[in-house]
Amino acid sequence: MSNAEYASSLAALILADDGVEITSDKLQSLIKAAGVEEVEPIWTSLFAKALDGKDVKDLLTNVGSGGGAAAPAAGGAAAAGGDAAAPAAEEKVEEKEESDEDMGFGLFD
Repeated sequence: MSNAEYASSLAALILADDGVEITSDKLQSLIKAAGVEEVEPIWTSLFAKALDGKDVKDLLTNVGSGGGAAAPAAGGAAAAGGDAAAPAAEEKVEEKEESDEDMGFGLFD
């Protein structure tokens, strides 16, 4: 990771921690206040666009969850009622795919 990426990441975390909207100008101001002079404005605009409309704190708490969209969908189904959970469990049952060996021929036959 370059110094520009590192500085932009830390500036974005500072803004998110303070509850301030993450914009390119605010990122650039924080980076200059920290004394980092090598950051081109393209980095701050990329970070601002990537984080636009996103809750950075939520992103950090769900790093290892395996998919941000799956958790709210499951929570919404559970909140709808107890009956909604039963069909979801049935859908997760996966059928075993047949391999070439099961069909009587293989790679070296």
